[in-house]
Amino acid sequence: MTLLQVMSADNAADVRVRTTDETVIAAELGEYGVTYAHWPVLDEPERIPSEELLERYRAEVAELNASGRYKHIDIARIHPDDANPQWPAIAKGAREKFLDEHRHAEDEVRFFAAGRGCFYLHLGSEVLATVCEAGDLVSVPAGTLHWFDMGDRPDFIAIRFFEEEDGWVGDFSGDKISAGFPTLDELLAAR
Repeated sequence: MTLLQVMSADNAADVRVRTTDETVIAAELGEYGVTYAHWPVLDEPERIPSEELLERYRAEVAELNASGRYKHIDIARIHPDDANPQWPAIAKGAREKFLDEHRHAEDEVRFFAAGRGCFYLHLGSEVLATVCEAGDLVSVPAGTLHWFDMGDRPDFIAIRFFEEEDGWVGDFSGDKISAGFPTLDELLAAR
């Protein structure tokens, strides 16, 4: 279930909005130029190879990229692998990569084909924690301060759209604001 929690940037306990209503979520995000939409969810996407998954979403990808703006479209996958003794370190490293506040020189566009992740958008005096799940498409405008949490046990498949090959590289602000906000797991536990 998609979730939006809007908090004061100065005090995470000051919650202005907490909702799973997709209309409210779209309106709140839309006020800041953040696109929020839905695509169909496929059965067992984790069993579908990345190339085939892109092919199955060909029509949606083509519509989103009708202008040809995105030159690099790929799939990011991370799934728990308890049989691999390195999995906890891999998961921790992946999670920590984008937990600090940063921005990108281009829009950050993601479609969640499976699993979940949370974008925390630092927009002026507010932080909008946006939990995206299977079927959610989000486009965070270039230059928006944000961070991303994939949880203690990362598990998602996301189609990513980039104008440049290095479009995913973050410009970190140095602000440790993210440490004062609930993690993805804490947001979900509070339901």
